[in-house]
Amino acid sequence: MNFEVDRTDLHRCRVVDDPRRDLGPGEARLEVDAFALTANNITYAVAGDMLRYWDFFPTEAPWGRVPVWGFADVMESRHDDLAVGTRVYGYLPMGTELVVSPGRVDNTGFTDRAAHRAAMAAAYNRYARQPSPPAGGAHAEDQRMVLSPLFVTSFLIDDAIADGAPAPGDRVILSSASSKTALGTAFCLRRRGDLEVIGLTSPGNVTVVESLGVYDRVVGYGDEAALDVAPSVFVDIAGSAAVRLAVHEHLGADLRSSMIVGVTHWDAPPASGALPGPAPSMFFAPDRIAARSRDWGRGELDARLEAVWREYAAWTDGWLRYEHHAGPEALEQVYRALLDNAADPTVGFVIRPRP
Repeated sequence: MNFEVDRTDLHRCRVVDDPRRDLGPGEARLEVDAFALTANNITYAVAGDMLRYWDFFPTEAPWGRVPVWGFADVMESRHDDLAVGTRVYGYLPMGTELVVSPGRVDNTGFTDRAAHRAAMAAAYNRYARQPSPPAGGAHAEDQRMVLSPLFVTSFLIDDAIADGAPAPGDRVILSSASSKTALGTAFCLRRRGDLEVIGLTSPGNVTVVESLGVYDRVVGYGDEAALDVAPSVFVDIAGSAAVRLAVHEHLGADLRSSMIVGVTHWDAPPASGALPGPAPSMFFAPDRIAARSRDWGRGELDARLEAVWREYAAWTDGWLRYEHHAGPEALEQVYRALLDNAADPTVGFVIRPRP
């Protein structure tokens, strides 16, 4: 089973059953156990052509398979060093299985060397070996699926902002403030404590977002002009052209930089008019991972990330609850809720593709 969406109309979905092909030498078949669905997956779909997300799990046009992060088990293997039953964590389709072509396999996992993935960012092709039963239990797996991919981006956004040498007292403004990427970024920024952190969110989410305690101030969309004009960095996770224009017009020359991270408000109408202030730049987490791996070494990057992750994961236990769903019908319901910005921000969705 594979869940597919129309690349030209993301509300149009279908479920297909591909015939199972025989494995070639060196290949392995993964059985997908569970994966998370978040607003980040909507970004993958919206930016699928621009950033080649559709190329990871190709299918016939106009359909596409949205990538997700989750856990899978090796159900069949023709690779000498990859045993049946091995559990891995990584990039998966919204479906029940995936054929991979592992390169060198070691105690940490393997990289899929399939030809169609060769040009993709290395971070998306790596499958990390997992203990079975999982260390920390099922809750730890839920946390990793729902939060970890987003928190990596949050950590790297915080690092990029710090790399820009903001002055103490400067502000960071985050759109889509209820999204887990924005919340993780706010957590990292507040942890450093030298910047004011402001969240922009839908008016109906203001009270909930304020209650989480990581923003100094939360403002509803449409009230951007209520912000004081002061030196600011704008991190645009909503991807709404209207919100971006409102922030740029209000802050003008006091906007130090403008960073586009996501497109949670992908269906917002385009704004008209010129964009004052700095030209927005696209933030792509795998590029930042590659840069910091060169600067620090991958071991040091992982150690720094892990230290903050432990604090963040513990903090989320105070407000985030997990919902578990199974089967393609439930998958579609959750997907549509996220697509329409109708999902509860205090819920993490975990999907098991088999009913």
